[in-house]
Amino acid sequence: MGVNRSSYVGKSTLFGIEVVATLCEGVGIRTASRLTGVNRGTVGSLALRVGLGCMELHDRLMVGIRTERLELDEAWSFVAKKQKNVKRHEINAKGDQYIFIGMAGTQKAIISWGVGKRNGESTMDFLHDLRSRVIGQPEISTDGFLPYRVAIRDAFGDNASHGVIVKTHSVTHLVKEAQGRYSPAAVVKVERQVVSGDPDQYVSTSYVERQNLSLRMGSRRFTRLTNGFSKKLDNHVAAVALYVAHYNLCRVHEALKMTPAKALGVVDRNWSIGELIDAALATQPITRAGPVQTPYCN
Repeated sequence: MGVNRSSYVGKSTLFGIEVVATLCEGVGIRTASRLTGVNRGTVGSLALRVGLGCMELHDRLMVGIRTERLELDEAWSFVAKKQKNVKRHEINAKGDQYIFIGMAGTQKAIISWGVGKRNGESTMDFLHDLRSRVIGQPEISTDGFLPYRVAIRDAFGDNASHGVIVKTHSVTHLVKEAQGRYSPAAVVKVERQVVSGDPDQYVSTSYVERQNLSLRMGSRRFTRLTNGFSKKLDNHVAAVALYVAHYNLCRVHEALKMTPAKALGVVDRNWSIGELIDAALATQPITRAGPVQTPYCN
């Protein structure tokens, strides 16, 4: 007689650890169900519960942070349908959803993240959340997205050290190549501009741009050209929260030889998947009612 694994999925159980571990390795809900023998609905429910718990856990751990450098960037994703197919009443919860990431340049930890539209309002909310977690005035590097300039000045003050990386892409045979090209055009020039303050160190977004690749490799919902995309915004946000918590607390960084959270000093050891599940489910998940009007920031 077979074992109904779904009834055993929960806090500190082997089956629950297997499910979350597979999700953190970049597989989808259906694949995780096949690999672990757990019902697909149970896998999705556990992923949502643990993800919401990870969001609250991040809120509690990532406070009072000291770091010399911050790198900011945003990664494109979508929920339910592409932006061109979104109806007016669906515009907040469906279509394009950008993942804003604020990363410590030295410790490689994700200090703040947010999910929202790529506009001034989402950027402002993200920067104020980041400001609430960081002590002092770290040097900040961003790309040329204009809302960063206003939001950084508003959140960190006029004396914030803010540098911008401006990349110029090739336009040679642009129309002809664009029909069959998926990746961006080749970068032909990189400029570094000082927006405010006097950055003592180099202006760079290399680490956070590499983090965007890790995000796409570590969560099936961000794999391009597949049907693994999120169908609901809450599940999308929970998946990001789970990825961030696993990356910060459980995944040993190759260069650091420890987890980013340990390098940052917010924990004293590398966490296991079981410890992450216990801590996430022990929190009181954040509840949100009604349509989403502002981005989720953590």
